[in-house]
Amino acid sequence: MILLGISILPVVLLLLFIYRQDKYEKEPFWLLMLAFFGGIFSILLDLILVSIVNAIWYSDTVFYSAFIEAGFPEELCKFVVLFLLIWWNKNFNEHIDGIVYAAFVGMGFACIENILYVFGSGFGTGIMRGIISVPGHFLFGVLMGYFLSLAKFSTKGKLGYLLLSIIVPGVVHGLFDWMLMVTDQVGLLGQLLILALFIIGDIFLWIVGVRSIRKHRENSPFKTDSSWH
Repeated sequence: MILLGISILPVVLLLLFIYRQDKYEKEPFWLLMLAFFGGIFSILLDLILVSIVNAIWYSDTVFYSAFIEAGFPEELCKFVVLFLLIWWNKNFNEHIDGIVYAAFVGMGFACIENILYVFGSGFGTGIMRGIISVPGHFLFGVLMGYFLSLAKFSTKGKLGYLLLSIIVPGVVHGLFDWMLMVTDQVGLLGQLLILALFIIGDIFLWIVGVRSIRKHRENSPFKTDSSWH
């Protein structure tokens, strides 16, 4: 129960956080749960996609593991679920919605992944992943949802924004994983340097994520509705 608790707690806290950011028109609970379970389903898509890619071309490099086996396929599979779920849905009617739904999809993926890792490696892994990996998936979702909303509500450049909603979180996710993986292949000085860059990058990612949430939230057409004040 303790392992299950530390696996799920960071997911719940981040979902509560993003839900509270949607101030002006809350999303229906059933659709949020559908997005969450869609994120769980995207794990299956990811396993299939990675298996196909590995069968065609495989490399044992850190770059391959971080970008080709993790970053891009995971974010692509999340995007497919997210797009099919909400793009044509009438509830996707303000900019913040893209971020909210993307975060729920990302947390669905992260929840199951976290449970598997924590039950396989123990309490210490649960603490570290709760601080690093689960928030990482959350922020990747924020980036994806930010550009998806721009694609949805912009009058031009839709395709470009759609591509960015895959490419940006894919690159960031891959770089995130690469910096965590490559430390095993460098000396102490290299490890300290990468650790410093990782911390700086993670702080920067949080700043970008929070600003993206605020920007899309305040761009809501429901903001002037007096019933929300």
